[in-house]
Amino acid sequence: MKRTRKASGKAGLVSRDRLVSALNRAAREASGVGVLLSQAVAQRLGINSTDLECLDYVQHGDGITAGELATATGLSSGAVTGVIDRLERAGFAQRERDPGDRRVVRVRLLPGALARAEVLYRSLGDAVDELAGRYSDAELALLIDYFERSRDIALAEVAKLQTAAPVTGTPAARRRRSRPAG
Repeated sequence: MKRTRKASGKAGLVSRDRLVSALNRAAREASGVGVLLSQAVAQRLGINSTDLECLDYVQHGDGITAGELATATGLSSGAVTGVIDRLERAGFAQRERDPGDRRVVRVRLLPGALARAEVLYRSLGDAVDELAGRYSDAELALLIDYFERSRDIALAEVAKLQTAAPVTGTPAARRRRSRPAG
C-alpha cells in the first residue's frame, strides 16, 4: 500500500503520486504565467522577453561576461551577443572592460535602468512579499532549494534539447530531410 500524507490545507489523505503530480502541474502553471508576465513587462519596456530575462542576470554582482551569461541562460554565444546589443540599444546595459583584466568585457547595468523595470514589478513584488510572510524560514529555505534544483534540471534539459535532432515531422526536421546531401 502506498504511503499517504495529509496535503496542506486539504481534508483527507492524498497519495504521494497525487502530491507530486499536483506539484508538477502547479510548477508548469507558474512557469507559464511567468512567461506571460515576462512578455507583458518586456513589451512595456520595448524589449523582448529573452532580453528581459538576461537583464535579470546582468543586474547581479559587478557585471557579467558574455560567457557567464551564456552559461547561466543556456543561450549560444551568438544569441548572447544579440541580447547584449539589444540591451545596449535600449539603454539598459553597456559593455565595459574589466579594470583588473583588460581582456575581459563585462556587461553592466546602466544607472537608472533598473528603475524602469522595477515600477512594472512593484505590485507583484509587494504581493509575493506578503505571501512569503505566511511561510516559516524553514519552509522558505525548502522552497528555495526546490526552485534552485528545478532550475538546474531545466538548464540541463535546455542543453540536451539544443544538441538533439529535431522531432520528426517538425518544420526543422522536414527542412533537413529535403536538403541535398553534400
